Amino acid sequence: MTMPSVAPVDAAAAEEAALVARVAGGDSGDPMVALYQRYGPRLYGLGLRLLGDRGLAEEMVQETFVRLWRGAGRFDPDQGSVRAYTYTIARRVAVDLRRRRSSRPLGEGEDRIEESRDIEDGEFEALLLGLDVRDALHSLSAKHREILELHFDDDLSQPQVSERLDIPLGTVKTRTYYGLKALKLELEERGILG
Repeated sequence: MTMPSVAPVDAAAAEEAALVARVAGGDSGDPMVALYQRYGPRLYGLGLRLLGDRGLAEEMVQETFVRLWRGAGRFDPDQGSVRAYTYTIARRVAVDLRRRRSSRPLGEGEDRIEESRDIEDGEFEALLLGLDVRDALHSLSAKHREILELHFDDDLSQPQVSERLDIPLGTVKTRTYYGLKALKLELEERGILG
C-alpha cells in the first residue's frame, strides 16, 4: 500500500509558516527574500490578469509584500497556509487598486468607472487555479509540456500536433498520456487535486 504524497506539500507549508514567523519576530531580511522568490512572479502574473496593467501589477506585488511584512504577526498557520494568506492580501490590494481613481487611465468616463466592480471570489479563485495549473505544467519535462500546451493552448488534435512537431503520432499519444499523468501527480502534490 502506498501512502499519499502529501509530505512535500506539508513540508513546504511548514517551511513557509516558519518564514512568516521569522518575519513576525523581526527578521525581515532573508525570510522576505525567500517569500518574494516563491510568490513574487506568481503574484505579478495574477496582478496582470486582475488589473490588466504592468505598473499596477508591480504595485500590487509590492503592496502585498509590505502588508505581509506588517501583518506577519497576525498569520496563524492553524487557520490556513501562507499561500492562502498571501493571496488574500493580494486580492485586497487588487481591489484597492481597482477602486483607486488614479489607477484608471486618463480619459475614461463614468461608463468605465461603473465597469470597475470588485473582483468576485469565483473569478479570483479561477485565476489562482489557472496560475497553479500553469505553474505545475512548467514543472514537467519540456517534451511533455510542449505536447500538452499544443493540445490545450493551441487546441490542436493529436494528428495536428504530430504534424506540427514532425514526430510520429504514436509518440504524441505516448507523451500526452505520460504528460497528463505527470501533471495529475504534480497537481496532487500541490494539493490542487485530491
